[in-house]
Amino acid sequence: MYGSRGAAGVRATAVALGAALLIAGCSSDDGDGDGGDDGASAGITQQPKDAAPFWVNPDGTAAQQVAGYEKDGKKTEADTIRRIAQQPTGEWISPDNAEEQARGFTEAAAGADRTALLVLYNIPHRDCGQYSGGGAADGNAYRAWIDSVAQGIGDRPATVVLEPDAVLHLVDGCTPGEFHEERYDLLNYAVDKLKARAGTKVYLDAGNAGWGDPDQIFEPLQRAGIDRADGFSVNVSNFYSTEDSINYGKELSAKVGGKHFVVDTSRNGNGPYTEGDPGERWCNPPGRALGESPTTKTADPLVDAYLWVKRPGESDGECKGGPKAGQWWADYALKLAGAAG
Repeated sequence: MYGSRGAAGVRATAVALGAALLIAGCSSDDGDGDGGDDGASAGITQQPKDAAPFWVNPDGTAAQQVAGYEKDGKKTEADTIRRIAQQPTGEWISPDNAEEQARGFTEAAAGADRTALLVLYNIPHRDCGQYSGGGAADGNAYRAWIDSVAQGIGDRPATVVLEPDAVLHLVDGCTPGEFHEERYDLLNYAVDKLKARAGTKVYLDAGNAGWGDPDQIFEPLQRAGIDRADGFSVNVSNFYSTEDSINYGKELSAKVGGKHFVVDTSRNGNGPYTEGDPGERWCNPPGRALGESPTTKTADPLVDAYLWVKRPGESDGECKGGPKAGQWWADYALKLAGAAG
């Protein structure tokens, strides 16, 4: 088993950033739909909408790093990190002030004529107590949190990746059996609540190409509400190649009614790491690279998009010299972007 404990990435800055978006209204463009604010004075703009309709946060962590490097006269480093800052990446909604965050991100995205990409990662007993352990205190707290997120999204366009690893950990033995029924109930609740919003698409996470076989997860996905979701996500926060991820996704799709899926290509440019402790190859592996840029123009009609669900440059956890899960790690970001073709 590969261990998907790196799907974490609840960003410590999410609350402050969401509040800043609400106050500053940093969503405007130059009127043609392809511009953007000067994110942290870094000149971050939106990607062409026909290829990448998702919102680039002009004040995201990478944009702030670009601005910092430029201020210090480090042009080479700034240009390298700009490869990350210029691409739309997932906004991981943190537990506090969820409604304000969801509203801030979706309002900013709508103002730029783009779709917000949101990641919801707060299921109780999350990550089996590993680097990204935590989550809502109980089922009622989780439902209230989902309600807040849905209220914040409103009817604005949003694509939601729902609970990385939550279904997978029901299958791989990581989540204790006494929590299984509650988790299925909560995932169904989340799918229905979010799909009730007019502009929201929901992709329920379904693991990756390296963990096991689609035969092991398709029935749990069905129990979790995949029939009412828009599809599923694969390779979130992991490193398996786009080709392998598509093959895995197509096998799984055939077992869940032909559902479409999205692939996290944020860090899969060099494929998975194959050295060191097999149980932690997923955690801040060296020698990795950015993958295909986010786009809806993919290699297969079943693949709705390549997405950067995990924000490149944010740590998987306290391994291989990394900071806590979800914290920005500039040195690792430079290596990822520098290794990209």
